[in-house]
Amino acid sequence: MQFRPCIDIHNGKVKQIVGSSLRDAGDFAKDNFVAEQNADYFARYYKERNITGGHVILLNKSGSDFFEETKRQALLALGAFPGGLQIGGGITQENAEEYLDAGASHVIVTSYVFEGGEIRYDRLQSLSAQIGKEQLVIDLSCRKRGEDYYIVTDRWQRFTDVKLTADTLDFFAEYCDEFLVHAVDVEGKAQGIEREIVRLLGAHSAIPATYAGGVHDYSDIDMIKQEGQDRVNVTIGSALDLFGGELSVEEVLRRV
Repeated sequence: MQFRPCIDIHNGKVKQIVGSSLRDAGDFAKDNFVAEQNADYFARYYKERNITGGHVILLNKSGSDFFEETKRQALLALGAFPGGLQIGGGITQENAEEYLDAGASHVIVTSYVFEGGEIRYDRLQSLSAQIGKEQLVIDLSCRKRGEDYYIVTDRWQRFTDVKLTADTLDFFAEYCDEFLVHAVDVEGKAQGIEREIVRLLGAHSAIPATYAGGVHDYSDIDMIKQEGQDRVNVTIGSALDLFGGELSVEEVLRRV
């Protein structure tokens, strides 16, 4: 188990938001925290502590009024910690290599490999072949509908028809190096984790998987360690002292 840091960027600012509140319309999100520092400040913070494998996420849609500033901030982060950070948000086959050349260790994709609620096998296979599976992370962020968790796309706003299951994990593991899974219903709320998701990842992910969403105290970290069989990495956002919360980075690192 490892701690994987994050740098979420929305409207040109490093933020922590309530994930389920994100809307493309009006570039809206409910903010938990808005940083005064640029994204490269956080990248250097992670670099100085040798905390690798974190993800930079662009939360604005390409073409929105804020996208270019959000992208500029993301590139600042990659430049400050070359090879130490992954990047996601609007990644396609056309721009993936741009971000890798800018210093990303991996690109993270969801929406590009889903369309109309279904898997785009051609895009998945082509992207994986183009950049190599060792540089690709598949984001299988999900929300609960009925008794099952379904993968969501378009900045967590659109349900697909694909359930998060052991078979889904096995399929996508053939094409990528890691999984990133945000539990969107609890993302940014710091009110507890989705144990079912952690348990599924721990039992069935054949490749490294990072869970994000709902961590609010140190017991949640211990729970992820236990339920994930010490195999599931953790991201902490709003609850972390770096983003205005109460959990110290140093103690988190001791716990994992």
